[in-house]
Amino acid sequence: MPTLTDWLPFAAAVALTFVVAGLVKGVVGMGLPTVAIGVLGLVMTPGQAAAIVIVPSLATNVWQLMAGGAFRALLRRLSGMLVAVAIGTFLSIGVLAGHSAALASAALGAILVVYGAYGLLMRTFTVPDAVQRWASPLVGLLTGLVAGMTGVFVFPGVPYLNSLGLDKDTLIQALGIFFTVSTVALGAALALAGQYPLVSLGASFGALLPALLGMALGQLLRRRLSPATFRRWFFVGLVALGLYMLARVLLRP
Repeated sequence: MPTLTDWLPFAAAVALTFVVAGLVKGVVGMGLPTVAIGVLGLVMTPGQAAAIVIVPSLATNVWQLMAGGAFRALLRRLSGMLVAVAIGTFLSIGVLAGHSAALASAALGAILVVYGAYGLLMRTFTVPDAVQRWASPLVGLLTGLVAGMTGVFVFPGVPYLNSLGLDKDTLIQALGIFFTVSTVALGAALALAGQYPLVSLGASFGALLPALLGMALGQLLRRRLSPATFRRWFFVGLVALGLYMLARVLLRP
């Protein structure tokens, strides 16, 4: 049976990871599961990391969606996208919850590289209102499929939400709604696949306080730092982390 000294370094590493992930989310309004799963994926399977992320991700997303007065309007506008992301997650959860940890790790590394590169090279674009009716469910489905394979639900959902022409506060709330539904769908899919044991639930609740602390610190830093500079280094970090995860899988003997 593991002793306290065996668990302490692991618990400290998880706590520090969630402080940093929460800080990123507090500054840029997203990134907690992306950072947490990416970093934890270096020492455990992405499926195990995703299970630990559920509670702190859900709590911080609910906190985020409550900040704003457009909840009902956004819920109506994004309803097709929200339903589709849940469907996509359930369709592909077999990759994240399956026995192919290498495939899940490679998929996670690839999506981190793609998303980080997009963030660094990002060019603003706008999706016309007439296109959104069919584009929203399609983007939601694709994002859900990616989430079921990697545990990360940012691409292509986040770039799409950025293209809707929402003001800053409304966009933050829209991201909170989208991430909340995505997190619930991911947790339910993992549970139905038998990949959400009580030990993961306990670790997930244990990660909640560090994540909330990090998010509060991030919100304070947002007023002092240049968000553009912070986002640039955030995306550089994602690319580096993704490349490392890909290399570790592809170069494995």
